[in-house]
Amino acid sequence: MIDVLWPDGPRFKYEDGVFRPCTDSVLLAYFVKSARVKKKRAADLCCGSGLISVILAWDEPELLIDGVEIQPRAASLALENAKLCGLADRINIIEGDLRRYAELFQSGVYDITVANPPYYASGKGKHSRRADVASARSDEYCNLDDICQAAGYMTRWGGSFMLVHRPDRLPEIFRSLNTAGFEPKRLRFVQYKHFSPPSLVLLENRRGGKPSLKIEAPLILANEDGGNSDEFRMIYRLAT
Repeated sequence: MIDVLWPDGPRFKYEDGVFRPCTDSVLLAYFVKSARVKKKRAADLCCGSGLISVILAWDEPELLIDGVEIQPRAASLALENAKLCGLADRINIIEGDLRRYAELFQSGVYDITVANPPYYASGKGKHSRRADVASARSDEYCNLDDICQAAGYMTRWGGSFMLVHRPDRLPEIFRSLNTAGFEPKRLRFVQYKHFSPPSLVLLENRRGGKPSLKIEAPLILANEDGGNSDEFRMIYRLAT
């Protein structure tokens, strides 16, 4: 199945047996674009079928992106999606285990690293018998420490590591970031409606940064009547 992300935007192929990316990946790509850091080289950790890489390359004509994905079918689909959008010359997909980051990547060469990682600790959250869903939801094969250590190795001094995650895991996230040499610099909660509790958190973290955290106004997805908010429509390039 091939879909269009937004009118006249990049086309994206979905396939049975590969975890289908959702709104959180689109929101992370939107959050990355607002980072005040030079964006020449980026790495997409746990890239899945390549949605974040495609959006970033589509919006940043000079950006070169390396994605890494452990599932062979997902990695193959990510490369197909790059080709489908005419971006294969700037998106490189590596099939491999992120925990072997020192073998797969150079140290400190990326201006931006991004990750939409598994949200649940091993043994928690809803379990699925499908391997693609299980590995995308549970961090049994790639936990918070693994992702932050990989990002710390790959991100240049002064560069940014951007991720989306669950708010209830913030204490663990901050500990893992600190151990990997990152300082949280910008935080934004995502809420369905204005008075809804946060369902996601977007974080920008600076390698070697000084302590100073800016908490931005929450990103509201829906109006009180249930319709898409203005910012949601802007993110998806929908007519207002």
